[in-house]
Amino acid sequence: MAILKIARMGHPVLLQRAAPVEDPRDPEIRRLIADMAETMLDAQGLGLAAPQVHVPLRLFVWRNGDSVAALINPEIELLGPPDQRGWEGCLSIPGLRGNVERAHRVAFRGIDVDGDAVEGEAEGMLARVMQHEYDHLDGILYPSRMTDHALFGFTEELARAAAAQHVPAPAETAR
Repeated sequence: MAILKIARMGHPVLLQRAAPVEDPRDPEIRRLIADMAETMLDAQGLGLAAPQVHVPLRLFVWRNGDSVAALINPEIELLGPPDQRGWEGCLSIPGLRGNVERAHRVAFRGIDVDGDAVEGEAEGMLARVMQHEYDHLDGILYPSRMTDHALFGFTEELARAAAAQHVPAPAETAR
């Protein structure tokens, strides 16, 4: 396994629609997933999409308890309106946080690391992470989902402002 270089905002790979994975059982895909998992954990992220490591393919990984799960060629369906606000960060946009509205629940389907079809529902934090990572597969970064850019800034500045107002600092909920 290896730690991969993370693409930062402005790199073209983050702005394009990723291609489907042609053979989910290809050993190179399994190796990519393992490297992405190691990279995400090393960077203390909650999720990581393949375009973020310069690979324009439709797959992402996320923390699943004490392990890491993967979804290849995912499809996500919102099970409600995007009306849940939450702070998000992104490994491709280091040091910044923004408040983004997302759906509280989603249905998902795709292929797992073993090449088997999977489907299910996610809610709360996991639903937010899946929506965030899925956006990466379509070349969308979270700031474009924001409706109030007054709730966007450097993590340290947001924490200082919250302390001055005696309110909790924006907690990191997705990256």
